[in-house]
Amino acid sequence: MIDRKAEEELRYLASTFKAVAVVGPRQSGKTTLSKFTFPDKKYVSLENPDIRKFAMDDPRAFLSNYPDGAILDEIQRVPHLFSYLQEVLDNSNAKGMFILTGSNNFLLQENISQSLAGRIAYLTLLPLSLSEIGSLEESNDALLLKGGYPEIYQENIDPSKWFANYIRTYIERDVRLIKNITDLYSFERFLRLCAARTGQLLNMSSLAVEVGVDVKTIGSWLGILETSYIAFTLKPYHKNFNKRIVKMPKLYFYDTGLVFALLGIDRIEQVSLHPFRGAVFENLIIVELMKQRLNKGKRPNLFFWRDNTGNEIDVIIENGINLIPIEIKSGKTITNDYFKGLLFWNKITKEKGGIVIYGGNDAQKRSNGIEVLPISKMDDIIG
Repeated sequence: MIDRKAEEELRYLASTFKAVAVVGPRQSGKTTLSKFTFPDKKYVSLENPDIRKFAMDDPRAFLSNYPDGAILDEIQRVPHLFSYLQEVLDNSNAKGMFILTGSNNFLLQENISQSLAGRIAYLTLLPLSLSEIGSLEESNDALLLKGGYPEIYQENIDPSKWFANYIRTYIERDVRLIKNITDLYSFERFLRLCAARTGQLLNMSSLAVEVGVDVKTIGSWLGILETSYIAFTLKPYHKNFNKRIVKMPKLYFYDTGLVFALLGIDRIEQVSLHPFRGAVFENLIIVELMKQRLNKGKRPNLFFWRDNTGNEIDVIIENGINLIPIEIKSGKTITNDYFKGLLFWNKITKEKGGIVIYGGNDAQKRSNGIEVLPISKMDDIIG
């Protein structure tokens, strides 16, 4: 198993709460991490139809088989089990009895909030972070193409074949479980059009026109992408500093390999010349910042900022009362253009410093307090 940064946080949560829910995309390593962290706990997969039927037909008897707790995988498949689990947890003082995993955030959170609020902690596990992949010494273009799903690295699988199966399974199986969408062709077209909008302002009206559905449907489908950890929106930072600011969110994916697969890119040579490379590199860094925070049990608290004249900061991390502005550049050569956004931001906020993350190899600290970091050196940004 590839060492996961979230292991320490998972152990801490299990020592503090009666149960822990490990949530995240399908195949992100939730089960592997849970089994590795708690090797003495019994593992139960509710994907197994026989086990699922037992849990549905007689939930009290099902749970009585695990007096010392267990790892319950894909527990959202048996929603009414949560009420019986509440009874078990209330009758015990043990910490970390049950580790629950799930890849459907909406169903899981809905059931937990109804039955297990205050008894359970959350850990969001996304695919591998750059530091977790780091020892494998992948090039930037290889990282963009392969993404972070552990199985691709552990089994040395061709990413194009792995993602083709992932996309098919997601559309034909997972989407149906979340919401019974009958027009899967339109949904897949919507998914691919979203990939082509990576890093762009999210205009649902234009997306609705291209897909051929109404705006309300687009909103519902975007909700599906978010609850199943396929895509997310980055919200604009709310303080305007006396400037008119853009209020639309930006659209990003949780994995860059999935983006390129949806765009039909399956070779590294295609990545370096692709017009979306810069946007996907930006996506890679934003998700990496999110992973760093989530792995330590912190809220992402990531935003972007843009005014109506085009001045922009790619990412702002709200760290307590401090704001960390970050510019992302995919090029390997540092130019003065890399600093324009940060210099403008510092001028209107009366602050100093900021970070540029770029595609090169050298780290620098400028006299104006701005740091320049390659992706291999960005591990300590959030502290």
